[in-house]
Amino acid sequence: MNKEIVLKSRPVGKPTSANFEVKDIPDPIVQDGELLLRAKIFSVDPYMRGRMSDAKSYVAPYELNKAIAGGAIAEVIKSRDARFVVGDHVLGMFPWQASFTANASSCTKVDGSAAPLGYYLGILGMPGLTAYFGLLDIGNPQKGETVVVSGAAGAVGMVVGQIAKIKGCRVVGIVGDRVKASYLKAEMGFDEVVCYKDSPNLSAEIAAACPNGVDVYFDNVGGEISDLVLEQISKGARIVICGQIALYNSVEKPTGPRVQVGLLKNSALMKGFIVSDYSDRFPEGVSALVQWIKEGKLSYAQTVEKGFEKLPEALISLFDGKNTGKLLVEV
Repeated sequence: MNKEIVLKSRPVGKPTSANFEVKDIPDPIVQDGELLLRAKIFSVDPYMRGRMSDAKSYVAPYELNKAIAGGAIAEVIKSRDARFVVGDHVLGMFPWQASFTANASSCTKVDGSAAPLGYYLGILGMPGLTAYFGLLDIGNPQKGETVVVSGAAGAVGMVVGQIAKIKGCRVVGIVGDRVKASYLKAEMGFDEVVCYKDSPNLSAEIAAACPNGVDVYFDNVGGEISDLVLEQISKGARIVICGQIALYNSVEKPTGPRVQVGLLKNSALMKGFIVSDYSDRFPEGVSALVQWIKEGKLSYAQTVEKGFEKLPEALISLFDGKNTGKLLVEV
């Protein structure tokens, strides 16, 4: 018997285990043009929280009592398409099911001998491409500038910081604990890392870490942290809005400083984006990321949970900041 995990109810505030349900379902039957797949690795990502709500967004909400879906790697068990053979590994947007079918045209073959399979969900997938295009296209970092990235130990943030270093920038990360801070400085070359959870004066710490102001801010979190970073922006600063995880579980409309005055005074740019905006340039991004990995300029971290039924727990843990790098669930 097969299994799936469905959205049982829409969360109010932070999701809980009660919002999910594990169900037994029939084994899938493969049709012409399809692949029969066995799940190997699931990605869990902050954007999934938005899809658990029925509020209008850039992607459709999950349906109640239907399987949650997201990025995943699966193994081909049976193929009804000549482009794929049994044993191939494929990448796609797949349901939270142990086994499932997918149209072969919606699947991308990946090579586990060229890179760890999890990398195709991380540094060579959506997070890595998000970092690449968001930082370079919107942030446009220049040699000698100061780049600040919040959520710096996350799947996107750690790549942003390293690309900024490749471009000759001074990099300041913002994280939630000292272990992550030490890791980013020792292993990924960040110049300074501010820990917001135990800071007696976060505003002063950010200012001290950025004595010449902030030229590029890559914002993964929003909320009060971003309010404080924006106080330090320089003339001509670029603010890249990638994520707002601090606000995803808010049950009331958030309020905060009005940023327009600061943007006006500093002739600054603030722009949000979705990585799919750059879909026609994905090969460019993957090529650059692979090259930097080969050259030893770019490294990556993954936090891996094991077990299909761990998926809800893993998704909930994102909002506690427990992961370093990409959070994956191996089936």
